[in-house]
Amino acid sequence: MIVYENTKAQFHSDVIYGVLTDRLETVFREFHLSGGSTGEYRAWNNSLPIMDNVLELSRLPDDIRVSIELQIPLTAKRIDFLVSGFDESGHENVVIVELKQWEDAEPTAYPDLVNTFVGGNRRNVAHPCYQARSYAETIENFNESFEKKEIQLRPCAFLHNFPASRRRKIDGPLYSESIFEAPLFLKEDRLKLADFISRYVKTSDQGKAIYAIDHGRIKPSKTLQDAIVSILKGNEEFVLLDDQKVAFERILGLVEESQKDHRKRTILVKGGPGTGKSVLAVNLLSEAIHRGLTSAYVTKNAAPRNVYFEKFRLEKGRNGYLKNLFLGSGSFVSSRKNEFDFLICDEAHRLNAKSGIFQNKGENQIKEIIDASFVNVFFLDEDQIVTLKDIGSSEEVAKWANKEGSLLYSGPDFALSSQFRCNGSDAYLAFIDSLLGIRETAHPNLEGLNFDFRVYDDPGKMMEDLRKLNADNKARMLAGYCYDWVSKGNPLLFDIEIGSFKAQWNFNSTSTWAIDPDSFDQIGCIHTSQGLEFDHVGVIIGKDLVYRDGKVMADYTKRAKTDQSLRGLKKMPDKSIADKIIRDTYKVLLTRGQKSCYVYAEDDALRDYIGSFAKKEISA
Repeated sequence: MIVYENTKAQFHSDVIYGVLTDRLETVFREFHLSGGSTGEYRAWNNSLPIMDNVLELSRLPDDIRVSIELQIPLTAKRIDFLVSGFDESGHENVVIVELKQWEDAEPTAYPDLVNTFVGGNRRNVAHPCYQARSYAETIENFNESFEKKEIQLRPCAFLHNFPASRRRKIDGPLYSESIFEAPLFLKEDRLKLADFISRYVKTSDQGKAIYAIDHGRIKPSKTLQDAIVSILKGNEEFVLLDDQKVAFERILGLVEESQKDHRKRTILVKGGPGTGKSVLAVNLLSEAIHRGLTSAYVTKNAAPRNVYFEKFRLEKGRNGYLKNLFLGSGSFVSSRKNEFDFLICDEAHRLNAKSGIFQNKGENQIKEIIDASFVNVFFLDEDQIVTLKDIGSSEEVAKWANKEGSLLYSGPDFALSSQFRCNGSDAYLAFIDSLLGIRETAHPNLEGLNFDFRVYDDPGKMMEDLRKLNADNKARMLAGYCYDWVSKGNPLLFDIEIGSFKAQWNFNSTSTWAIDPDSFDQIGCIHTSQGLEFDHVGVIIGKDLVYRDGKVMADYTKRAKTDQSLRGLKKMPDKSIADKIIRDTYKVLLTRGQKSCYVYAEDDALRDYIGSFAKKEISA
């Protein structure tokens, strides 16, 4: 979507008469776009008159097209300023200008990162030239017009308040590659920027190039297709087995049918923990991209998509545009109908109704995903609903598929049952269901199971035993959300203190905590582990789960004050949903391990009860 597009002459008039920023703000408000804040309004007032001056210096014809705040398809990112037209050889170009009001910045030790004051604090941010370059790469890798080289993108960055005397701070060896691809212009460089624009834009294209960005057919480039395929090829982690293969072929068959008859299709894939839902989802993404389909892997939680993105990116080096294949579930509020060929929604039980930081955008995430794609597949496990906001269910998906005119598919071909976690033991999952009181099963104990399950009377000893198993960075400690996040305000404090054991939550680490090489000593929560797996896992069960009168019981009053998963419960007359959420949360945590699961329970009676089924580890 383009917030503003006009001729150079009309742009100049709108700036001179002081109406441009008001028009931008009106569009943001009318279309409920993210952004359009007071700070952004101020940035427009400061930057756009300067760009008007640059265009006047360029002496371009009045009918040259100018665009402001163009949202890059498939992303929430917007390009600040664009100028399009033909050069003197008749080639069509689009100049992308990333605008910054910065007056100063400090170099960092990291490629393409600088440190400056933004958003009320000093922080590391992407170098403006890298931003401009990455925007161009994203468009080139997802828009058919640019793949065919019909239009050339010419990115640059303009820091119009940044004096040349400080250039060395932002123009060093770590930034040279991005600056070469997207030239850097500072405060004194208005004329140089004008020359840069006029080199590529001489005559008007009547806005055709901008239209191609905004409305062109979205299709992954051949380069992107090859990159994805090479990553999965020969990688044992992503090999499909048994019922995964059945579902994979059936789903792709339905995608092919939709490509032929142009009918919408919605597919429900069900499977419990460790049945390979995410492996199937990633394989579907790879094959869809290989076939040139507009596709994306979607999750509510950032952790799974960030971890899979890292595995893709690290295999192939620096291909940042790959991240646009891994989207949050709130990314489709303003998507066009059938903008995607195929959307793959993992952990669909975690979907919410509303989107946005304040949960005030859109109508329903399931509806929006179905509406945005010809074919959509939802991976569901209704025993992994862990917050009051989670609405993902078979009934909800069926309801919106019917309303959106999408054919619904489910059944045996789309049911995953083969167990690839917990040492392949279906019986262990049955034991956990019985232990937590989720359902009665035929395996109420661990008898005969080939899975290392232990109970500890000291979480410190449990951590040290796990540390010995962490040589391959595949062991982690997790905990129920019964401990306030006090380290957020003071990093010297500990969030979890049990006897002499002290540890912090993982919140201040990156969203790839599950695979970060230095994150073992931090404790993971449901939000950074759901949808992921480890070789070895240790679980601290807090006081929200206890053993009384021969039963395992949940107590929602023992959850942390900072816990948002039960927010709104006090207003609900029926509190029974809290019981399900607590039990489901621990089921998720206790089923993350492939080879072993170690447990410490704060409640003595519960610890003794679990210990009656397992090997006990007593501290010296």
